[in-house]
Amino acid sequence: MDGPYFVDKSQCSHHRIFPGVDIYTTHGDRLMMSLVEFAPHAVVEEHSHPHEQLGLMLEGEAEFIVGGESRFVRAGEMWRIPGGVRHKVIAGDRPVRALDVFHPIREDYR
Repeated sequence: MDGPYFVDKSQCSHHRIFPGVDIYTTHGDRLMMSLVEFAPHAVVEEHSHPHEQLGLMLEGEAEFIVGGESRFVRAGEMWRIPGGVRHKVIAGDRPVRALDVFHPIREDYR
């Protein structure tokens, strides 16, 4: 990959994936990173994808339901979602910001 080496949020690809849920993505040759911003109580409906997904909660808290297991995730906590596993996220009472990393790159988020 040849530059740009630094990416501002305004240069990222932006998608509203569900009402109140916006993602901003950038990618290299084989890896994609996304900043996810949730309005309070916004929901990422249950879904799955073949991509491996790792994440870090930056601000706020949300309920994650992964493979039928439910847990509240708070700032500083991380998650791992293997490809093909169904998952859902429900934001708490405050805005939420999270970082997600995908491998391979999600073509639908380019």
